[in-house]
Amino acid sequence: MKIYVVGGAVRDELLGLAIKDRDFVVVGATPEEMLARRFRPVGKDFPVFLHPDTQEEYALARTERKTAPGYKGFVFHTDADVTLEQDLIRRDLTINAIARGDDGILVDPFGGQKDLQARTFRHVSEAFAEDPVRILRVARFAARFTEFFVAPETNALMQQMVAAGEVDALVPERVWQEFARGLMEARPSRMFEVLRACGALARIVPELDVLWGIPQPEKYHPEIDTGKHVMLVIDMAAKENYPLPVRFAALMHDVGKGVTPSSGWPSHHGHEGMGVALVERVCERLKVPGDVRDLALMTAREHGDVGRAFELRAKTMVTLFGRCDAFRKPQRFLAMLEATECDYRGRTGYAERPFPQRSFLQMALGAAQAVNAGDIAGGFKDQPQRIPEAIHAARTAAVEAAILAAPARDGRPISPKQEEL
Repeated sequence: MKIYVVGGAVRDELLGLAIKDRDFVVVGATPEEMLARRFRPVGKDFPVFLHPDTQEEYALARTERKTAPGYKGFVFHTDADVTLEQDLIRRDLTINAIARGDDGILVDPFGGQKDLQARTFRHVSEAFAEDPVRILRVARFAARFTEFFVAPETNALMQQMVAAGEVDALVPERVWQEFARGLMEARPSRMFEVLRACGALARIVPELDVLWGIPQPEKYHPEIDTGKHVMLVIDMAAKENYPLPVRFAALMHDVGKGVTPSSGWPSHHGHEGMGVALVERVCERLKVPGDVRDLALMTAREHGDVGRAFELRAKTMVTLFGRCDAFRKPQRFLAMLEATECDYRGRTGYAERPFPQRSFLQMALGAAQAVNAGDIAGGFKDQPQRIPEAIHAARTAAVEAAILAAPARDGRPISPKQEEL
């Protein structure tokens, strides 16, 4: 029996990166031998065992045979006579098909080290085409390893897979899992570049794919193209190290521009409302978690008003807070402001510009939150139907006062509409 470290641990070590997890392949062993050594079986599709002391995963060397569409359509074969090379040839990329033995010697039958040096994602064999999840993995790797590029022959193979309908067989949960991981990488935009290049994005999230080529006013969007803008926005969210809900909201905020009537181009009036139904559709299709979905819906619906914060009357702001449930869930509202700031700064030449609307609305929300709604409700015990109106009026007055006092604190000019309050 021989044991090898394989995959990402070897790759990351050769790249000088920190190793998070180690995967092992066991050659020349049977399940019975593993059990005799106190390894605990956990694999469902093929024998995987947990080390009795370290709890790290050890998989028996295996071969596999495609039997049905999709990533679950495989039959696996493990036996003591399966060689290390037979196991490695079934892996996705050459950079993930390098093994290191107990003696420290590398086993690299498919040129993975050479592709690491060339910063190239290249498939190991034609077996790559049998598993559509590998398209998502390559795209995710592109978001993580930002200097790497997909080999032309690998992109061509992925295009063939898309044309053959393999991507259509992906289950939503697995698509979302890879999307979520890719969005949390250093440059999420590269994931979508790879998916667009092979045609997979149009099959998985057509609502996003259609945004490329749709123009926006150059006065506000020097990059003009909506798709390019969205990529700048999600990379800005990554630069700020925001959590997944903010990054997904940044990704989906402008999908409404994909269905804006051509008569409305390039200003896209009303795209916020149009985007809500599209975000709902995407989230339902990909089984997006509820908290991530809710923030994306709010951002799509409200980012226009947030951008116009200095033009809003105090009463309108309080209505906005109520519509966003900001009094019960203030942190979610603040996360929406983060996503909207990424929308503003995710434009050519805007990356370092300030976005005072964020702090302005935070200040206004704080003033509205300071109103004691319970005390106000207590004064209308005989007229409970008037309570919501009275609370709204009190919050509006508090926001008005805060706005009028704000210039004395930070020197921000009051807009004409605010002067009328």
